[in-house]
Order: sequence, then structure tokens, then C-alpha cells
Amino acid sequence: LFLAGTLALDVDDAQLAVQFLRQAVENQPKSPETLVVLARTYEDLRDYEPAIKYFRRALSLKPNLTEALSGLGRCYTRTGKAALALPLSEKALRFAPDHGTARMGYANSLTSLGRMEEAEVFLKQCIKLRQHVATAYKMLAETRRFSGEPAELDAILVELQDSELADHDAANLHHAAGKMLNDLGRHDEAIDHMQKSKEVTGHDFNIEVYRKWIDSRIALFTPEMLAARDGFGDPTEAPVFVVGMPRSGTTLIEQICSSHPSVHGAGELTKLGSINNAAGFGSPTRPAKTSISAMTQAMSQAMAADYLNFVRKLSPTALRIIDKMPHNFEKVGLIALLFPNARIIHSRRDAIDNCVSCFFASFNENHGYNADLGKLGLYYREYERLMRHWNSILPGRIYECRYETMVADQEAESRRLIEYLGLPWDDSCLRFHEQERTVATPSRWQVRQPIYTSSVKRWKKYGARLQPLIDALGDTADV
Repeated sequence: LFLAGTLALDVDDAQLAVQFLRQAVENQPKSPETLVVLARTYEDLRDYEPAIKYFRRALSLKPNLTEALSGLGRCYTRTGKAALALPLSEKALRFAPDHGTARMGYANSLTSLGRMEEAEVFLKQCIKLRQHVATAYKMLAETRRFSGEPAELDAILVELQDSELADHDAANLHHAAGKMLNDLGRHDEAIDHMQKSKEVTGHDFNIEVYRKWIDSRIALFTPEMLAARDGFGDPTEAPVFVVGMPRSGTTLIEQICSSHPSVHGAGELTKLGSINNAAGFGSPTRPAKTSISAMTQAMSQAMAADYLNFVRKLSPTALRIIDKMPHNFEKVGLIALLFPNARIIHSRRDAIDNCVSCFFASFNENHGYNADLGKLGLYYREYERLMRHWNSILPGRIYECRYETMVADQEAESRRLIEYLGLPWDDSCLRFHEQERTVATPSRWQVRQPIYTSSVKRWKKYGARLQPLIDALGDTADV
């Protein structure tokens, strides 16, 4: 069973691997190594609740198991509990001082907590010891904005001359070089490195398939369909969903709102997606086994209860719990069915600025639309088309928060946000950058700073290099 699970992982079928590995654990419940592989498989699926459970079980059997200590730390960081991850990494490094993964995990937890200077120390140690060098350079580039050329830039360019570089390492090094060059205002060179980073990863995205999937959402969710399901789900007002394109300001919105004493910022939760997939409703990359229209009232209540039980473990008492998963813009219809009184905040940003910021970010394989500027522009059009539909069938339900409005007058827009959440104003929302909560997204450096306006219309710095993006965006581009 264990061998079958590892073979399933070799062919990238993590769901099948889970089935085999769970049976292996049932047959051999006191094997910490088997528990770790099962936990890491759940981690790969971004299903962190069972991953945490199995990592902890492995540690109960073998408290000094470095792989379990590092894995549990990663999961805590990714679920907004980086403070819990730090002692795990420290313990792992005590037992295995040369363990590169533990050192990188420690640095990642520190950056998620905004402790950038401390993280730099560990990242530079990794580079010096030749541990996870490319990833360390990439993380180092993201710890701050560079005003002068760092010595690491030349070192990165030397690393890129290695003809035997693995594709993943080359992608990380190109990204690091692109980030530093962009900070230095060397925009042509920066775009070249970012494009090479994406070419190396080979992420693909079929825009025609995605367009047809958007068509299916628009056809399925109609005012009549929603009206026929009045009374579905749970009437709670606790969940708040922040949706929109990545890099549109979703992290800033969460940081401001979660500064309120009655609000808990839960970060980017995968729970809604897991519930959707478990029900067989499908997604842009997963064929549907059943239609959402087949959902019964009892099913909707059970699904809502599953979600609420999960988020209440994160914060038992908060009046509002923010789920800031940008791509939940694809699931607004499901949100409306499960939580008819939930708040939905749509983060909007200038289309060109938003896409440029996405292009300069390092996303995983689920964001293949970010592979080149033209495809990114076409994807943005589909996102905007779907959001127009949600607004048309849910009039007045979705609060639109524009990034440009927020940075122009933070207090006024923050007050409107808190009013929309149905809460009294609290001045702590103006000091969002002083929060010590975990931020695990690419925005974790920016949200530690006070509001700044330098990102508005920054796309104009790139000139003709953005023409493929502008052409693809068409009338959504404000030129």
C-alpha cells in the first residue's frame, strides 16, 4: 500500500496517493515515516487540516523526526500560525544543524511574521552552505525593496550560467534577478528575467477551456436558480469572503479589517475549494461529477456546517472571520447558496497595474494564466466578465473596494469597509501595518508598510513592453 501510494505520487495523482497511504497508515499506525508521507501528500493538496493531524501523530511517535518538525512548521505558516512554526524549526535545527529544509522553513516563518532582517540571516546561511540556493535567493529578493544594487545580483547572474541548473532552480533565480532589477528601475532586463522564469516552469493554460467554464457558471447561476433555493445554507453573518484577482489588494483589505478587535483574518483558506471538490461540483481544472443545481437544502446545510466548524477552530469568538482566497471569485455563487448573509468584498485594481503585478509574482502551477502577458490579459477579461455576472444576480451583496481609492484616502475607505462588515469603527484599523499576524502571500513585505501610492499607474514605466498585455485587455485597459 505504501509503495502504491508513492507510485501514485510519482505520476502526480495525489488524490489516489492519499487513498493508498491512508490504508497503509491504518495497517501500520505506529510508523512515523508512513505518517509523514501521508501528511506531506495532504500538504501538496493544500489540505492542511489533515496534514497537521498526521504530522503531529508522527511527532507523538518520534518527537525528534526532523521531516515531521519541518512539515508541521510549514503547515502552520501556511495557515496563518507562523509563530507556532518557529519553535518547531528551532527544535529541528538543534537535532539536525545542517538540515537545509528546516533552515529555509525557519526563514519563511520569519518573513511571514514580518521579521525580514532575521530571515535574511538564515537565507544567507543557506546560500553559504549551498542549501536550496535558488530558493534562498528568491526569498531573499522578496524580503525588501532594493534601492541600490545588491551584491547578490551578480551572484545570481553567475548561478544562471550553470548549464546543469534544474528548471525549478533556474525559474527561482530568474525571478530573483527580475525582482531586484525591477526594484532598481531596470525594467527591460526585469521583464526579460521574469519571462524566462515563466518559460522555464512550462506552466500552461488553455484560455478557451476557461472561457467555456465561465460560460457554464453564467448559464447555471441565474436569479431564478438562486430564488428557488431560498433558505439554503446557514444564515450566519460570521464569514467574510475577500475575492478578486491576485495582487489586487486583497491582503491589504484583510490586514486592515483584521486589525479590528472583532475580526479574525484567516488568510487564504482552501476549505471552500475542498468542500466544492468533495461534493463533485468541479472547477476550471476538475470535471464536475454532479451539478450544483442538484444540491438539496440538507446538503447545503451540511456543507455550510463543515466550513463553519473549520473556521471556528481558527477563531471561536470573532464576530467576523475573513477568508481571503482571491480565486474564490469563481465560487461566489456557491458562497451565496451556503451563506446567504455572508459579506463578500471584491478587491479591484487598475487592470494593467494588476496584471503587471501578477506577472512579477511567482505563482504555482495552478496559475498558468500568468505564463505570459497576452494570456494574462485574456484571463483578466474572463475574471471581470464573471464578476459582472455575480453583481447582476446578487445586486447590493458584493462590496467593491478599489485599491486606488484605498491608497488615496485610507481612513475613509477603511471606515466604509468596517461599516459594511456591520461593526463599529476602531482606530486600530488605521495601524494595520503594525500587526504581527502571519502573512504568507507575496504581499507580506508590502503590508508591513504604511499606505503608499507608488504602485498606482506604475505600468507606465514599462512602455512598449506591455503592448501584448494592453492588446489582450482591450477595453478593460485604462490607457
